[in-house]
Amino acid sequence: MISRLQSWLNYLTSDPVGFIVYALYLTVTVLLSLILHECAHGYVAYRCGDPTAKWMGRLTLDPRKHLDPFGTICMFLLGFGWAKPVPVNPRNFKNYRRDDFLVSIAGIVTNLTLFIFCVAASVAVNGLMWDRGFLSDFRSVNGSLEALVSPYWNIGNGIMNGDLASQWTRYMAAPWLRYVQRFFLMMAQINLSLAIFNLLPIPPLDGYHLVNDTLLKGRLQLDHQTFRIAQIVLMVVCLTGVLSTILSRANMAVYNAVLHLFLLISGGA
Repeated sequence: MISRLQSWLNYLTSDPVGFIVYALYLTVTVLLSLILHECAHGYVAYRCGDPTAKWMGRLTLDPRKHLDPFGTICMFLLGFGWAKPVPVNPRNFKNYRRDDFLVSIAGIVTNLTLFIFCVAASVAVNGLMWDRGFLSDFRSVNGSLEALVSPYWNIGNGIMNGDLASQWTRYMAAPWLRYVQRFFLMMAQINLSLAIFNLLPIPPLDGYHLVNDTLLKGRLQLDHQTFRIAQIVLMVVCLTGVLSTILSRANMAVYNAVLHLFLLISGGA
């Protein structure tokens, strides 16, 4: 967290305009990802017979209805976080275990769908953004186009963060597309981070419900106070940075595997 704050401070002092644009991209992608995650929970709960989220105004894109202050800050500073859990009344479910599972997995499925779509879109934009001769030469030298489109390589990371060296623009057939590419790369990375983080079997995360509904057959029932304690413990663990290394490696492995698949399909690998 400290290193990220330091890098942001350096970015702000060296390029204030660039940092403001970066902050706008980050804000839009984080808010959109968190809101769609929670709306998915509420919509599936409604389809399963529980209108609680709808009655409480949670089926909306209004960020004020969804954002948890600390979870949102973690999303910005640590790369993973959470929003306010959607209110659910299991008594309204038609089939408790099945419907609780569907509601719990809805947010993760939404984030993974957005991740896959954005990776596919970034590969498509990559083919249009760069000069065809450059792409051919780059692939013959490097064996793949992965470095151009992955946020974990210098060029892809430069496009995502807006600090790509100006020398690269001369190889672009449509330089304006790098602003579109930036959005797709950031959306893909954030949604994958949200999906993997929420798979952790720790209350109140979705992963807890998934494990309880499948492996434990719904036998583990925690009261509101226990959930609050677990949430505090989760916050403390997040602040210590213990999860950062593990989640970062998982994110990188999954991202590069999916990207490699789309590059194979498109002939870029």
